[in-house]
Amino acid sequence: MKRVYVSEALKTRNKKVLLRGWIYRIRKTKNVVFIILRDSTDIIQCAVKSDNPYFNVANALTIESSIEVIGRVKGDRRAVTGAEVQVDRVHVFQNAEKYPLTKDLSVEHLMNYRHLWIRSKKMVNALKVREQVLKSFREWYFKNGYHETSGPMFVGTKGEEGGELFELDYFGQTAYLTQTSQMYLEAQIFALEKVFTIGPTFRAEKSRTRKHLTEFLMMEAEMPFYDLKMTMKDLEGMIVFVCRDVAKKCKKELVELGQDPKYLLSIKAPFEKKTYEECIDELRRKGSKIKYGEDIGTEDEKLLMSDRSQPLFITHWPRALKAFYMKVSENGETVECCDLQAPKGFGEIVGGSERETDIKEIVANLERDGDDPKKYEWYLDLRRYGSVPHAGYGLGIARFLAWVCNAEHVRDVVPFPRFINRLRP
Repeated sequence: MKRVYVSEALKTRNKKVLLRGWIYRIRKTKNVVFIILRDSTDIIQCAVKSDNPYFNVANALTIESSIEVIGRVKGDRRAVTGAEVQVDRVHVFQNAEKYPLTKDLSVEHLMNYRHLWIRSKKMVNALKVREQVLKSFREWYFKNGYHETSGPMFVGTKGEEGGELFELDYFGQTAYLTQTSQMYLEAQIFALEKVFTIGPTFRAEKSRTRKHLTEFLMMEAEMPFYDLKMTMKDLEGMIVFVCRDVAKKCKKELVELGQDPKYLLSIKAPFEKKTYEECIDELRRKGSKIKYGEDIGTEDEKLLMSDRSQPLFITHWPRALKAFYMKVSENGETVECCDLQAPKGFGEIVGGSERETDIKEIVANLERDGDDPKKYEWYLDLRRYGSVPHAGYGLGIARFLAWVCNAEHVRDVVPFPRFINRLRP
């Protein structure tokens, strides 16, 4: 017989099927062994009765044992997913040892057994939503004339904050794990025009919050002949598209994760836009002690978004708070940038800006930051040979997913999260 997946079996009645998977739950009585079998698509109840020649085989099975069953599917409202397989035959691939994961375990214990916890229904749902989010982003990009590309992971220059770099020896040279592919995408807009990449990013941040990882997936894009206004319009259209696409295609998974798909369908463009200065004023009215010129931290982000259900663009930050490559505004005090805050305290999910095209400004910013402009000669060449106005952004996939899935922590939407105290498994 040809294997049938559980999701297909659940749609059939009075038909013999061959299923393969793992034991999600098992309940043994004198007359029947009830096996809840899971595969990558769903779970289904399988019943092995005492008069079955495989009853003793089934009775010896344990949680997470890998098996194959052949039986007939019957409708049963009492069963967990509304159907039951009346088993004729059981084949055991491996009878598992005592499973180390049970209910009500600590986060630390679950993290130590991440390689097993990833099988949980919660993680399976999150990973399926993650897969669809990436598909939806790519669909939007390809529909809007972008080319997918990549940048190197080993780099010789910083991209964001110097203190957040992972430094390593690269055959006698000082190298870093990349913080961003932005500069390498900028180089490629002169060949391909609109480009994007989805790849790993590394930040040596010592933050211990629900939003920070030391390694995460970053989606970045660069667009020639773009300004800040055009960039924000693209972001609005893309995020609304992805939210709606995921809400329609992952309804079951979202509901089981505690997210109402109707909420994602309610996300609409255009998003609210406020300058950094306006946000500082609002925060102070709400009781914050923040001063102009200070970064907006986690608690102030929560306060700012506490009464908002839609994303918010914070624009035109003081130039001293932002990276060397951001275009200086006409006032000379701020930069043409935007940070997109997600509602419900999930924090900044996008950071973007127009890119500075004036070599003198870039060099001055690098010197201000104590960096050596000579290391950036290749980057400055982009301003010497056919430079054009352009802009770009980076979107953290984990934070975006945490918001979409209504997850308590970014670790809940990443297969193997990395923190400052977590290198294994």
